[in-house]
Amino acid sequence: MVFALCGGDERTARLAGLLLEDGHGVRAWALEEAPLSEGVRQCALAAECCEGADCGVLPMPASVRRGFLNAPYGGKPRCMAEVLSAIRPGTPVLAGGVSGELRELAAELGLECRDYGALESFRALNSLATAEGALAVLLQETAEVLCGRRALVIGGGRIARALAPRLAALGLRVCVASRRPEVRAWYSALGFEACDTERLTPELRRTQLAINTAPSLVLTASRLTELPEGALVLDLAGAPGGTDFDAARSFGIRALTAPGLPGKYSPVTASAAVRSAIYEILEDEKL
Repeated sequence: MVFALCGGDERTARLAGLLLEDGHGVRAWALEEAPLSEGVRQCALAAECCEGADCGVLPMPASVRRGFLNAPYGGKPRCMAEVLSAIRPGTPVLAGGVSGELRELAAELGLECRDYGALESFRALNSLATAEGALAVLLQETAEVLCGRRALVIGGGRIARALAPRLAALGLRVCVASRRPEVRAWYSALGFEACDTERLTPELRRTQLAINTAPSLVLTASRLTELPEGALVLDLAGAPGGTDFDAARSFGIRALTAPGLPGKYSPVTASAAVRSAIYEILEDEKL
């Protein structure tokens, strides 16, 4: 097969090498500054990259800004429409974190955009890599040992499931906030403290590290004021995140966003996970 890789971070750069090792042809666009393996064909135009390709591959996430391809190695902004319009109608397009807007744009151009990020096998490994990356960020951003500090993990999903026990293993006192009572019950059964996301104030007042994984705005301006002096906020949710960053700046609260942690801290593992997910989709759908 011939794969057209468009945009992406180090995960995509390493994915190109893996696909080459498997005997596929690989073309790249909007990866001009990426460390690509010898044998990858760098293309100046999206049309050149996608012409005759058997499969188009977009990064994880496909976009971090509305209407634009996620292309940190591209050197300049690239419009998503430019990519999709270069792909022949009917060609499979695989991407991570596919939004409704991206699906609609693809459909208008005669394409179906499949989300490899929706595969449970991919999500499990991606959550693990995200959790380990979050620990690396916390260690870099704190001047004291983490052991003994109080951490609030907001959201009880996959990333929280991977992160909470790793924080506890480092000696942090961990509370997990979720809106769902059954989720709170499970975390309590596993030995964690648990609280309702709708009633965060008591927990925020004693939290030193607030880590958000929820995709909607949770840490509003009023909630940020409940944090004690010196607290650190780390937002792991996809853009725009779940934190009012403008309010945090005005209050003098350190609030960090950390996109693409698997690509930054575990690119080898992350790229292999993307490859496996791509092959799974292509095999299941006989593409």
